[in-house]
Amino acid sequence: MDSVNVTIIGAGVVGLAIAVELSKNVQNVLVIEQHDSFGQETSSRNSEVIHSGIYYPQGSLKTTLCVEGARLLYSMCEEFTIPFKKIGKLIVARNEPEIKILENLYNNGIRNNVPGLKLIDKNEISAFGTTFRAEAAIFSPNTGIIDSHSLMKHFELLSKDRGATIAYNSRLASIEPHQGSYTLTVDQDDYTFSSRVVINCGGLSADHIASLSGIKTSECGYTLNYCKGSYFSYARHYPLPMLIYPVPHQDLAGLGVHATVDLGGRLRFGPDTEYVNTIDYRVDETKRDAFYASASAIFSGLEKEAFVPDMAGVRPKLSGPHDGFKDFIIADESDKGLPGFINLIGIESPGLTSAPAIAKRVAEMAITYF
Repeated sequence: MDSVNVTIIGAGVVGLAIAVELSKNVQNVLVIEQHDSFGQETSSRNSEVIHSGIYYPQGSLKTTLCVEGARLLYSMCEEFTIPFKKIGKLIVARNEPEIKILENLYNNGIRNNVPGLKLIDKNEISAFGTTFRAEAAIFSPNTGIIDSHSLMKHFELLSKDRGATIAYNSRLASIEPHQGSYTLTVDQDDYTFSSRVVINCGGLSADHIASLSGIKTSECGYTLNYCKGSYFSYARHYPLPMLIYPVPHQDLAGLGVHATVDLGGRLRFGPDTEYVNTIDYRVDETKRDAFYASASAIFSGLEKEAFVPDMAGVRPKLSGPHDGFKDFIIADESDKGLPGFINLIGIESPGLTSAPAIAKRVAEMAITYF
């Protein structure tokens, strides 16, 4: 039977980042991916925003890994010429109740050591030359946008240069603990191999992959909820100097339908929040009215007919529609009798931003087995 030192399940941005980090010091690193290329699910169906770490509770993994990940990501983009732009973001409040939410959010960002945050009033907002309705805002200069495909391509090439192997079209069928290692089988040709360490970066399938190892996911709080987010692009010229977000939903169920631009200058609105039972990336055209109404509450002069269905993504959320905040799960499952099995569950936003920091944390956990 063939054997490897580490198997990473999933070639999304986090799995590829871990492959880069681990292959610095460990040989025989294998990444298996069910699709025919990297990042075919959550990693390529998002706003491509480099977040600054404002939203989440102090000391949470989402906070610490986002703040550190943003720092690492900007440094990486500059070193390897990965396309990005530190465009900045305004989180806007339209009335007194939203201003109170905004002030609390600002204080949370300060506690989280987010660099450069500034609470600004209506007059300061107008200096940005924007045409939207807001009484106050948080200005976050450290927020940016990135070409996520170029980032993942960089991770893929660098991990291969360091000796890692990436096997596409390889769907995991089983995981069996066996004498201090794991026997894995992939569907294609019933190929079986052993691995000393297994890292579950399965994204939307992470809870299923965890269950293959024998973990009772419902008892551990590992069960994922699919949360679909749709986007509409805007087919007219509309000057937008930076990203514009409303105040977030209660319990961070979503950040609201926000306005983003990509590196090509294309304006998009989204994502919305829709819990679903199946993965379907079609955008419902009948949502146009709702998107127009939501955007028009902030932006003036929009044309409903210019809202064009764009894309949708699905987030692997640990929280349900009425739950409170749920953090990333990054766990070495030794206490469950599975030494060397590392689960990453619920890696949704800010997972893209956090990827380099997650990779460092997971590599430190995995290296203890060698």
